[in-house]
Amino acid sequence: MASGVTVNDEVIKVFNDMKVRKSSTQEEVKKRKKAVLFCLSDDRKKIIVEEGKQILVGDIGETVDDPYACFVKLLPLNDCRYGLYDAFYETKESKKEDLVFVFWAPDSAPLKSKMIYASSKDAIKKKFTGIKHEWQVNGLDDIQDRTTLAEKLGGNVVVSLEGKPM
Repeated sequence: MASGVTVNDEVIKVFNDMKVRKSSTQEEVKKRKKAVLFCLSDDRKKIIVEEGKQILVGDIGETVDDPYACFVKLLPLNDCRYGLYDAFYETKESKKEDLVFVFWAPDSAPLKSKMIYASSKDAIKKKFTGIKHEWQVNGLDDIQDRTTLAEKLGGNVVVSLEGKPM
C-alpha cells in the first residue's frame, strides 16, 4: 500500500553521507551524523530531514555522553518518525558499525499518523539501499533497553554497544 509520499533529496544525501565512511579529516568526521530523524512535511507529501533532530559524531564526548540514550530522547512520544542510527558495537570477534533504520510508531501516536507513516515506509526504505538492520519500535519500553538493539544487530554475540558492556 503506497501513500504517494516522496522522499526529499536531502534525506537521500544524509543517508549517503552516513553510509559512506570515506577517510576524512577530523573536522569532517565531527560533522558526520551519528543519528538523525526524518518526518513528514506539513502537507504530508514528502519525507524530510527533521530540523534539529540529529546527533553529530563531534557531539559525542562534548555535549553527548551516551549517543544511544540521546537518540531515544529525540523521538517524539506522541507521533511517528523514521530514524537512522549509526550503531557502533563489538562482538567477541570484531568491532562493527552498522546503520539501523528505525521505524518509530508509538502506541500513543494518532491512528492517521501511524497509517501514513506505515504506508510511506517503503518509499524511504527503497532509497536506503544496503541497510542490514530494520527495527520497528512501538514504544519507549522497546527502545530504551539497549539489549533489544544489540539483539537486532547480532543477537547474543554482541558484547558491547556504544562502548557500554551488554
